[in-house]
Amino acid sequence: MTKKLLVATRNSGKVREFSRMLEDMSFDVVGLNDLGIDLEVEETGTTFEENAVLKARAYAEASGELTLTDDSGLVVDALDGEPGVLSARYGGEGLDDEGRVQLVLDKMKHLPGWERTARFVAVLALAGNGVPGGLATSEGVVEGAIMHQPIGENGFGYDPVFWLASYAKTTAQLAGSQKDEISHRGAALRGLTATLESLS
Repeated sequence: MTKKLLVATRNSGKVREFSRMLEDMSFDVVGLNDLGIDLEVEETGTTFEENAVLKARAYAEASGELTLTDDSGLVVDALDGEPGVLSARYGGEGLDDEGRVQLVLDKMKHLPGWERTARFVAVLALAGNGVPGGLATSEGVVEGAIMHQPIGENGFGYDPVFWLASYAKTTAQLAGSQKDEISHRGAALRGLTATLESLS
């Protein structure tokens, strides 16, 4: 019987991304909506790790399933680390992904290329039965810069403005498999591979 792995998010793009990255393991990857879980865990942590751990523990308890959570975001040097842990809520409730991207671009519109350095950071937390100590975490970081306007149709969130010098493309211009190789979530997930393999 295939073991369920709850990727505790309502973001279908993230569920797809993790399903793709975990396809070599025998997990049935599901999201919160698939299990009908209404719980909203408040992200009261001040770091990506604190928020990932908060969510992992709460959703593992609510679902009874092996649970993987991520807290990730964009850290822009010229904006003193913003949007940071607020990446998904940047600018308040009224904004969608495009609105949040535009807010970042507006705040940076006078900055030249060399002042537009940024990174994507992801911390993954794995909680549930069988996880050594009940909890495992891993961090991944990818360095880049912020474009002057969005380019590319793939990905979600800030992908269309995140420029990777090594590819001369934004993360929204990469194929899914390319993105997984370099992405912050991909890097963090590789740190949990051994634990996940032992549980699958």
